[in-house]
Amino acid sequence: MCGIAGFWRYSVGQSNDWLENTASQMANTLVHRGPDDSGTWVDSEVGLALGHRRLSIIDTSDAGHQPMVSADGRYVITYNGEIYNFQEIRRHLEKLGHRFRGHSDTEVMLASFIEWGVGSSLEKFNGMFAFALWDRQERKLCLARDRIGEKPIYYGTQNGTFFFASELKAIKVHPEFRPKIDRDALASFIRYSYVPSPHSIYQNIKKLQPGCILFVITPSDYSLPQPYWSLEEVFQAALRDPFQGSDKEAIEELENRLKTTVKSRMVSDVPLGAFLSGGIDSSTIVAMMQSQSDRPVNTFTIGFHEQDFNEAVHAKKVAEHFGTNHTELY
Repeated sequence: MCGIAGFWRYSVGQSNDWLENTASQMANTLVHRGPDDSGTWVDSEVGLALGHRRLSIIDTSDAGHQPMVSADGRYVITYNGEIYNFQEIRRHLEKLGHRFRGHSDTEVMLASFIEWGVGSSLEKFNGMFAFALWDRQERKLCLARDRIGEKPIYYGTQNGTFFFASELKAIKVHPEFRPKIDRDALASFIRYSYVPSPHSIYQNIKKLQPGCILFVITPSDYSLPQPYWSLEEVFQAALRDPFQGSDKEAIEELENRLKTTVKSRMVSDVPLGAFLSGGIDSSTIVAMMQSQSDRPVNTFTIGFHEQDFNEAVHAKKVAEHFGTNHTELY
């Protein structure tokens, strides 16, 4: 998990120091999302600043530092997430002549944008992500979010400045942002105990909806979110062409897909593990992880002293069955 933040303001002429310090202040409110590294990138000619807080998972070297500039210098990205099929995409790009200085998925994303453009690249990405991409050639900012919306991103304009961030607190610390409560959003919060998408608790600040891309032409001129993927269309396609195999074949297909999916999530340059409750979902994931690992998987359970709520005993049995390196926390 990483944190991204930034802004684009009409009033140009601000010094690089002011832009960098402001972007850094925004990003540093997200240190809990990315404690390992931080960075900023600014363009004082247009009044744009990008900030990043990094949790290093893949390519922990400086070659994975963000914000990152593409090899041709056209694109700059600040990005939160993981592209699970980045190695496959990288091999394809290398055949097309692209060369890489590190092995991060961020660098692969930038090369994809160079080769295929943003829209076509998004269709190729299998992952969880939210990113802001500055096109230095077109002088256009692009925000995008993964298909299901695992990674958050907020955006909006106030007083001639366009803001974006992983969390509202990063926008709130910008010296030109004035937090005004959206009364309709407040009413929804009181009614539902959350603020429904695409709204936020603040006026003029929205959540980018899952599976959407947003193009920002100027700080006060940006497109409506454009979907690049639709869950409804996926359902409709499945109804038109349903699975035709037997129950046994369906079970085998499900297991193969689960294994493939879990394995793609296990790509990491640092130790990884799984939360284990002992229920069907987490036990299935741990089973798939352990079957594809050459060492005991790290599993963690949070137990409760109140026995009615404590699932640690079930998790322990599952851990013993699969031979994981298990830890209980109370």
